[in-house]
Amino acid sequence: MSRYSVAMATNVPSSVPSSTPFEDRVFLGFVAASTLAMAWIAAPFLSGILWAVIAAVMFAPINDRLMLRMPARRNTAAALTLLLVIGVVIVPAFTVGSLLVDQVLETYQQIQSRQLDINKFFDSVRDAVPPSIERYIDRYGLDDLRGLQERLSSILTSGLRLAVGQAVSVGQSAFGFAMTMGVMLYLTYFLLRDGRALTRTIGAAIPLQPERKAALFDKFTTVIRATIKGSIVVAAVQGLLGGLTFWMLGIGGALLWGVVMALLSLVPAIGAGLIWVPVAVYLLASGAVWQGVVLIAVGVFVIGMADNVLRPILVGADTRMPDYIVLISTLGGIAAMGINGFIVGPIIAAMFIAAWGIFAESRAEA
Repeated sequence: MSRYSVAMATNVPSSVPSSTPFEDRVFLGFVAASTLAMAWIAAPFLSGILWAVIAAVMFAPINDRLMLRMPARRNTAAALTLLLVIGVVIVPAFTVGSLLVDQVLETYQQIQSRQLDINKFFDSVRDAVPPSIERYIDRYGLDDLRGLQERLSSILTSGLRLAVGQAVSVGQSAFGFAMTMGVMLYLTYFLLRDGRALTRTIGAAIPLQPERKAALFDKFTTVIRATIKGSIVVAAVQGLLGGLTFWMLGIGGALLWGVVMALLSLVPAIGAGLIWVPVAVYLLASGAVWQGVVLIAVGVFVIGMADNVLRPILVGADTRMPDYIVLISTLGGIAAMGINGFIVGPIIAAMFIAAWGIFAESRAEA
């Protein structure tokens, strides 16, 4: 226990005198106001705090194993776990990020200089459409391929322009990014070291029955671990497989498209097929038949099956949320909070389901 915490503990009276209802309301108002003020102060580092909590929850089992080997050295165990976080997560993320920025800038410059002609892609696909299929296109009023081409081309160019702008923005706000990363690593260390004691303290202050508090805390940690393992890991594997396939087939921007496929795989009902299917069609239409066949085979039997094989192994029955709730909460979270939303959205949905489940059980028992 630190000197500051010991001093605070010695200043706490052994017995608290009874208070009037008015004094209770005033004190609760003070607690609420101080909590809101603290949230306002910490708001600039919300991302760092969020990812510190996620890292601490994900690596807590490893920290616990180290604590069993060195029970009297909590600081050393937390420091070793933090070094593992840096080596396994932070360093690879920075490496891929720097390479990705270079490739995004290169691809955007190629599009601007017409070295990469998006219109040629659509023209090749349109010319390869068989007459029988073309009649169906005309019959159902889907013959405005030029308009579709222009819209998709505009979306792709706008997306790359946004990515370039974000890359430049990160470079310009390097100090703020470094501060957020420092807060994240610093907080992760203390959450690993004192997380269980902090959880018990917070749990004791929450005015709920012990069974309900335990259920909510358990749901919180379960959803974080299941989301990371079942979403981020699976998406990373699918993006890696897609990027390696593009690279082996000689398709430009393999890293960029691999990252895009990984991001699309994060969203339920939307997958990496949005990238590799059009590319496979283009390869077939442009005469690169064997490359197109290989990409289709890998996309269907390797990239597509990775989700079905890995997710049950990594997650099991940890989360029992319906797919439509996962989809709505993920998309809503991303819309409200950006990239952090794909974690926050499912957590809020899980808390919603858990709270209503507990409420329904209490009503049934009444």
